[in-house]
Amino acid sequence: MKVKVISVLEDNYMYLVIEESTRDAIAVDAAVPKRLLEIIRKEEVVLRAVLTTHHHWDHARGNEELARLCPGLRVYGADERIGALTHKVTHEQELTFGAIRVRCLFTPCHTSGHMCYFMWEDGSPDAPALFSGDTLFVGGCGKFYEGTAEQMYTNLTQILGALPKETKVFCGHEYTVRNLKFALKVEPENEIVKKKLAWAKQRDDEDLPTVPSTLQEEFLYNPFLRVTEEPLQKFTGKTDPVEVLRTLRTEKDNFKKPKERPNPQAVLAFDWGLFSPFLEKK
Repeated sequence: MKVKVISVLEDNYMYLVIEESTRDAIAVDAAVPKRLLEIIRKEEVVLRAVLTTHHHWDHARGNEELARLCPGLRVYGADERIGALTHKVTHEQELTFGAIRVRCLFTPCHTSGHMCYFMWEDGSPDAPALFSGDTLFVGGCGKFYEGTAEQMYTNLTQILGALPKETKVFCGHEYTVRNLKFALKVEPENEIVKKKLAWAKQRDDEDLPTVPSTLQEEFLYNPFLRVTEEPLQKFTGKTDPVEVLRTLRTEKDNFKKPKERPNPQAVLAFDWGLFSPFLEKK
């Protein structure tokens, strides 16, 4: 199982997972179809399915075009708002693509229909992979747009946090430097946060991705997975883990924004699809 990390849009990731014996492939969050198809041609693989984590345009906007260009393409997701959806999946449903096994993990909160995908190959020495969309990031978690702190706590502790610790985490955005700056504010004495932030800044300077991390690493520096630790409780003034998480998310939402912010009108134009005709041109 080979995972191609594909940077698109402002800071999104989409992924191409290749079954190396058959040269079949699965895409995760196919936001920019032309870029995806270029890589599919270069890798000489056949796209069999698209797994969409949630309906937001920057994760799902390529589905319709891919369905049109690839007759018979299967599009999986948990939310009827996902474009070109052919197969609605449920929590712990398992899918098989050649040797690749996929377990669907329902993680509502960022959106009410958010699904993560846990992938592995039986008998493979390689670590399994988690495609966590906008639920779990390197050093952070997604905003609670359509859900609650209780839901996110369940997502991070009982569902994703219970996966094998060696699991590689492939998330939906390159937010790592931003997330770790907040993590350092929360835990200024955490040496692992300091080291990871320095590493992430270097990767950023070299225009290289910070994915994947591992679940084991995330428990050492991701504040949203550390809600039972004393420094987190001291920072938030709470002891109940859900309340710690709720307070952390509020603090993160109000954390200083990056120096360079996208033009609000441009963001709206993207959201409304006004740039689509230009994005489709080579």
